[in-house]
Amino acid sequence: MSATIKDVAKMAGVSISTVSRVVNDSKPVSPDARRRVLNAIDVLDYEPNEIARSLVTRKSNIIGVIVEDFGLSFVSQVLRGVEEVARMYDYDILVSSTYGDAENENRLMKILLQKQVEGIVVITESNNEDRVQYLKELKIPVSYLNRYYRNDEISTVTINNTDALEDIVDYLYGMGHTKIAYIGLERDFNRTVDRFKHSGYVEAMKKNGLKENVINILDNSEEAYMDLMAKLVKEIKEEKITALAVFSDEAAIKIMNLLLDEGIKVPEDVSVTGMGDITMAELYRPKLTTVKEPLYDYGAVSIRSIIKTIKGEEKMPKEKVILPSFIVERESVKKYRK
Repeated sequence: MSATIKDVAKMAGVSISTVSRVVNDSKPVSPDARRRVLNAIDVLDYEPNEIARSLVTRKSNIIGVIVEDFGLSFVSQVLRGVEEVARMYDYDILVSSTYGDAENENRLMKILLQKQVEGIVVITESNNEDRVQYLKELKIPVSYLNRYYRNDEISTVTINNTDALEDIVDYLYGMGHTKIAYIGLERDFNRTVDRFKHSGYVEAMKKNGLKENVINILDNSEEAYMDLMAKLVKEIKEEKITALAVFSDEAAIKIMNLLLDEGIKVPEDVSVTGMGDITMAELYRPKLTTVKEPLYDYGAVSIRSIIKTIKGEEKMPKEKVILPSFIVERESVKKYRK
């Protein structure tokens, strides 16, 4: 049978309340009493009841993390940053996946709060207005990391998507390309970060004196990609498009595959760039030139802000935290020569 707090108190010759003070480091205890309590804990191999202690101290040293799907590259890379930095601060994380089910998400959120989590991180690619409103009303620090949907009411970490697309267009222009098309995401345009990417593309094209050519895909469905390819192949052939700036790595890789089916090779016939630098970007052939989003740092910065807020060392940032991005050159872009 495991030792109890009563056993520790008896062996140390002190009261139960004195043992509790030592364990929770809540009130002053004489050096001699502390020494005897710690010795008894060591001899008896006493392990405090963490649940009971958290109810009293309101300190569980646990951060709740809700993710949309562990299989998403965005989620896995951000989660790694959350987990490793939490460990550095001696915090544990309790992770649950919703798999896109709103009801399941609500249930998991309630479970995390019942577990006395001291903060919550949400890592997702989908939009849920009820989720956002619920997070805003929580009394604990929250970080909301959404890859596609912008929300300026909850602390988040991201990059400057406008600058990132400007950098990509400038890079392609520097590689000799003047016929550069942007492949954007049409669905929920006014609520997603794609409007900022689109703005960056437009600004860069104007700056370099180039003609804009925006080709939108409705969503990420197979049917939408088939519709896109019909337009895209026509544009490449008729407008002599030589480079494509695509809104995400996943979309860029999908498009490169479909272009190959149409007899259009990357980068020999057309150059392609992505956004994100997911793991597959470096594994696919040709390796994808893309904008590196610091996904690990999204998680690391978010969890650090939450823990610092819990400790009273700083306050959760009200405005989004902007991290730097940069272009990773690989094989999907070649110099264009007339």
